[in-house]
Amino acid sequence: MADIRASFSGSIPEYYDRCLGPTLFDAFAADLAQRLPARPPGDVLEIACGTGLVTRRVRERLDPAVRLVATDLSTAMLDYARGKPSGSKDIEWREADAVNLPFADGEFGALVCAFGVMFVPDKQAAFREARRVLKDGGILLFNVWDRIEENPHAAINAQVVEGLFPGDAEMRFRIPYEMHNSTLLQQLLAEAGFREVRIEKKRFPIDKVSARTVATGQIRGTPRGLLIEQRGVPLDEVVEKVTAALARIGGADPYRGVAQAVVVEARR
Repeated sequence: MADIRASFSGSIPEYYDRCLGPTLFDAFAADLAQRLPARPPGDVLEIACGTGLVTRRVRERLDPAVRLVATDLSTAMLDYARGKPSGSKDIEWREADAVNLPFADGEFGALVCAFGVMFVPDKQAAFREARRVLKDGGILLFNVWDRIEENPHAAINAQVVEGLFPGDAEMRFRIPYEMHNSTLLQQLLAEAGFREVRIEKKRFPIDKVSARTVATGQIRGTPRGLLIEQRGVPLDEVVEKVTAALARIGGADPYRGVAQAVVVEARR
């Protein structure tokens, strides 16, 4: 049986793109893309591309002659990405598993992944696959969320949702915020054979969206909403509670807060 916590079906891609995009991902997408050279040492592969928020930034950054292949394990997310305006222009969309990539050894000059590595169960296998498909000197570029305490919107969301379902281990979803440790990242990359590893923290303000938009994205734009529905609780009620909690710490409209990530660059 598929793990519902990894399901991005139904309306999730739309809420993810529309609410979480401007709230959390756009600034980090631009940051990640600008770290790539316009002419990397070969074609570019993106894994866990989601709804294509980073993909389009990368496409804009790259020289038109550079091939860009965007992959995701979720058919629903890929379908949404393809269906957006100009969704297929100079981008190859492929369904692919990060631990079993359908590409040849050394096929790419750069591999990009935005906020996706945290969700891969076998992270060592994913990094080995990344190294395999990269050329010698190829670039690995990815980011992960910093500690949940450095992302107040996430901490508040977790506090509210977990409070509604005390003792429910499935609702305690902290995976996105558990890969921030630089020592662990260095170790994983070294074991996979990467070198010249650079790690830095990046913080951006959240100040142009409402608390309701943030709450809606975190509940309806993630698989957590499916888990809540399974338990018979109306999503609107949970969104309302998260909205109120966010407004108390950052205001209602606009909500003002910060989001912080860890950015990693390495070479094959």
